[in-house]
Amino acid sequence: MDKTEIRTEGAPAPAWMFSQGVRKGPILQVSGQGPQDPATGAYVHHGDVRAQTRRTLENVKAIIEAGGGTVEDVVMFRVYLTKRSDFALMNEVYAAFIEENVKGVKPCRTTVFVELPQEPMLVEIDAQAVIG
Repeated sequence: MDKTEIRTEGAPAPAWMFSQGVRKGPILQVSGQGPQDPATGAYVHHGDVRAQTRRTLENVKAIIEAGGGTVEDVVMFRVYLTKRSDFALMNEVYAAFIEENVKGVKPCRTTVFVELPQEPMLVEIDAQAVIG
């Protein structure tokens, strides 16, 4: 079974040596996405974890769709936050996004608190989907 690189202009181009997403058979792995404008790659919504979470989830969604899936196909989201105090705010936006995009079984999720690679980033999210 071959691996296929997933690329879309609906999400920011990867900055380093990795793919936006990779699909192998029915499995689609989306690389960690941050709050970047897809067209410019600029980090947006400085200091606003709600807006950053929404932009990040929209970037993840674009890659999932480019890989032939929908958010309904996601089995796991991993959320990385820089501050524990942002959890409730991120969770509000995440819950609204899931309500809008998932009608069946909700995906699993893990949330961890970390330092992220770029100073403006308050959140990073990756996902794994099984399509078909």
